[in-house]
Amino acid sequence: MSHFEGSEDVARIDTKVAAKIASAVEDYDALVHDAAAATEQQRNMGIIESFKTYPKAVMWSVLLSTAIIMEGYDTMLLGNFFAMPAFTKRYGVCNGAGECQIPAPWMSGLNNGALVGEILGLQLTGVFSEKYGYKRTMLVALVFMTGFIFIPFFAQNLVTLLIGQILQGIPWGCFQTLTTAYAAEICPVTLRPYLTTYVNLCWVIGQLIASGILRATVERDDHWAYKIPYAIQFVWPVPILIGCLFAPESPWWLVRQGKHDEAEQSLRRLASSKGEFTHQEAQQTIAMMVHTNELEKLESEGSKYWDCFKKTDLRRTEIACMVWMIQVFCGSPLMGSSSYFYQQAGLPTTQAFNFSIGQFALGFCGTVASWWLMGWFGRRTLYLWGQYIMFALLVITGAVGTASKSSASSWVVGSMLLIFTFVYDISVGPVCYCLVAEISSTRLRAKTIVLARNFYNIGGIVVNIIQPRLLNPDAWGLGATSAFVWAGTSLLCITWTYFRLPEPKGRTYGELDILFEQKVNARKFRQTKVDQFGDLTKMRQEGLLNNEKASTIEKEGSEKDQALTSTVTPPVSDLGYNSKA
Repeated sequence: MSHFEGSEDVARIDTKVAAKIASAVEDYDALVHDAAAATEQQRNMGIIESFKTYPKAVMWSVLLSTAIIMEGYDTMLLGNFFAMPAFTKRYGVCNGAGECQIPAPWMSGLNNGALVGEILGLQLTGVFSEKYGYKRTMLVALVFMTGFIFIPFFAQNLVTLLIGQILQGIPWGCFQTLTTAYAAEICPVTLRPYLTTYVNLCWVIGQLIASGILRATVERDDHWAYKIPYAIQFVWPVPILIGCLFAPESPWWLVRQGKHDEAEQSLRRLASSKGEFTHQEAQQTIAMMVHTNELEKLESEGSKYWDCFKKTDLRRTEIACMVWMIQVFCGSPLMGSSSYFYQQAGLPTTQAFNFSIGQFALGFCGTVASWWLMGWFGRRTLYLWGQYIMFALLVITGAVGTASKSSASSWVVGSMLLIFTFVYDISVGPVCYCLVAEISSTRLRAKTIVLARNFYNIGGIVVNIIQPRLLNPDAWGLGATSAFVWAGTSLLCITWTYFRLPEPKGRTYGELDILFEQKVNARKFRQTKVDQFGDLTKMRQEGLLNNEKASTIEKEGSEKDQALTSTVTPPVSDLGYNSKA
């Protein structure tokens, strides 16, 4: 039996569920009173006001997300080294004419080595981050990352490179989880799309920097052509580690640990110190977190990986996994090995690297543009229409590659991939991070992100087996016509998105909990209203509320109960709603 009741247009919390929450906390009336006020405040807070109220949250989120610049840079190197003459001459197999190639199996193995490490790192992060906190887990990952960079820099053969890829993948997996989860948990609803999609922008920045470095060294014929890009990896970890030492812990994580006072201190460290964020607002925000946490505890038996596949969390896990898997199968493999793709499509090596720089510069502009488009159209619309356009571009690219092998067609193919990158980074690329962070429940967020990213990595392993063979002239050698393969998978992704992806825009985490529990159709999420707190007067009349401690509302009179979820700012209450033992 569902714990929530509602109609087609309104999803409501069931009174029995509210009663269970009341039995688990002290002073339930005051908790609902403050939580309702915080929910209403977040819903009505504008973008400029959000930045003024939470400037430090923006700063700390940006700092931790910088680790993704490092990952985007690092993962970009190897796929494009396959098009670098000095690298292929050192590690590849050369024919009688002096032309060298990394064998397709090794290309797949090296790319998959990083994914294997990421899978391991992600699983460990899901466990350690919930036990020890986001901050400590991030610090440990940065320490290991600093040491593992030495391996590819000094690698003498492909085997050592593979070991380096696997070991570096472990902290990369940590960065993928924690940056997104941290951004989602330290900011209000209004800032969520900006700080979570900024993670994707960091990816693009890292790839853009890597493309520039690769272009600067591609014409070298000595070992420094690839060692210089590897050496630049040392720039990132230490400054980020120093910054993380001073970062506040996620207040949502502290609430889940029952550390409400510490959560309030953390929240105040994330907010402005100039009076925009008052003591009353801090307590109300903590109340909202406590209420949401208690609500989710009733629907999740625990906070382990297996709980992600139970009850309504199964649907949330499916959505998170699929939106990240779509990043793999919508045609993005052509971007990941862009320099090699351009080269095999017929462009000169230097022009191939020039195109890669332009490609990621467009990706940067696309991600920034997505911040405004998400505000206008929402997540679902932007994600779906981006896929429509990318499907069309893939079909055009494959058709051009089939019709002609001339120099002109090579430039057309390159131009199509540039446009594809812009569309990807205005839609599927950044919106995915926002969706994964919003769709997951707060108690299972880190683990849901881990599972979703590992689903992505497993898809990446499949792609890394197929993609080199599609492009490598010593294997299948399809060149530009390989776009048809990804057009087929893109069509399947579009079908899933249309029927299964909901719209979480503007919803608090508590509202999303109720929408999922109510089993609202994905295409009706946007227009469905949510009654998150219920009617306290009705609950008393039914004998469902029986708190021993007199609440703020009871002191003021029961006639004010109906105002709990209104826009009127309520009086402040102290933190008397700690969970009962």
